[in-house]
Amino acid sequence: NETSASITINIMNETTDKKALKIPGLNGIGIAMVVAAANNNAIGKDNQLLWHLPNDLKFFKNVTWGFPVIMGRKTFEAVNKPLPGRTNIVITSKAEWKADGVVTASDLEDAIQKAGETNARQIFIIGGGEIYKQSMLVADTIYLTRVDAELDGDTYFPVIDENSWKLDSEEDFPADAKHAYAYSFQVWKKK
Repeated sequence: NETSASITINIMNETTDKKALKIPGLNGIGIAMVVAAANNNAIGKDNQLLWHLPNDLKFFKNVTWGFPVIMGRKTFEAVNKPLPGRTNIVITSKAEWKADGVVTASDLEDAIQKAGETNARQIFIIGGGEIYKQSMLVADTIYLTRVDAELDGDTYFPVIDENSWKLDSEEDFPADAKHAYAYSFQVWKKK
């Protein structure tokens, strides 16, 4: 109906068919992805991160605290527990899958709908690779920790299309005793 605001977004699925996503009630709600990726866009291997960067973990916690986070089931299983201080929404194709402290969703559209029902002004997509791929056209912001390394992974963040995204801010940090790699915090905004 006309009183219910909705957005329509095209998402490329694995067969490259377009699927229209209609999500009522999302006017004014931001959708952001939060990710740490190597220069070659590797984000993980064997369901584990490729690095330990304490400042990135603090950044992630500060940015997402108090907001709904959406993740795939494998990402949730890697974290191994709900993230405190956030509504945890896990996308799974297994209808029988359940975990304490999480809301389950059947797909990205369902997850965003459920996150929108929390009345939060921001929703965060936190992985993994396939969920990021599906979210590229939905998100309006990317919080990217760019790890200055070329690392072997089995999961990758999609290439950021600079025709669709602009780098809004960037802060560089050198490697040090607690951080094996130099890294930068980048914020990308949808054009």
